[in-house]
Amino acid sequence: MASAYPAGTTFFDSLKRSFSDVPVDAAKENAISTTEFLEAAESLITLFGVYMLGELAGNPAMFAFTPVKSDMGGNIKKIRDRQLAAPAESETLQALVQNELKLKKPVASGGLLWLVRGLDFTAKALRKNTSNSTEELSDSFRSAYGDTLKPHHNFMVKPVFSAAMSATPYRKDFYQKLGDDQEQVKAKLEAWLTALEKQVEILQVFQEKAGVKG
Repeated sequence: MASAYPAGTTFFDSLKRSFSDVPVDAAKENAISTTEFLEAAESLITLFGVYMLGELAGNPAMFAFTPVKSDMGGNIKKIRDRQLAAPAESETLQALVQNELKLKKPVASGGLLWLVRGLDFTAKALRKNTSNSTEELSDSFRSAYGDTLKPHHNFMVKPVFSAAMSATPYRKDFYQKLGDDQEQVKAKLEAWLTALEKQVEILQVFQEKAGVKG
């Protein structure tokens, strides 16, 4: 299965924003730029669409992963709405949360909490899969779901997400669709994934300190 990208390019070259390009200010307690982070998160959602699952008529993944994408997209919207309402107080994700928590209406803060959980799920699934060259995506995603989102989901949501885990493509098809040059795919995926993992960890520590609930 050939990829949809020109020779010498990969899925990661098509992204509007990579997590590798999100500014993280180490001098300001690893403050993460809101705009670029949201753009990178939106780009990640495409991984659950055409690029990862091949949304073709009759493909069960097209329907199974809809809740995953909708959940992440809805949380991104909550954060962006707050950013648009108070841009001066929302230049970084940490500032956005701190300022919103003062209002006692943590809509965006809760959205970020759930978005980070979704990103953590994705990062752990892909890390498990890239670290084990024989493991299928369905096994990696199912294991990551149990470690991340599942403990926070109720009995109605769990079956929906479990169905999505079983609808992932074969690993050989997935990686081939990311680009024809598999060495480039591997290198760019690693850079993207490492940046994502770092930002998830920063935000998890921050949210715990800030007392964000959800």
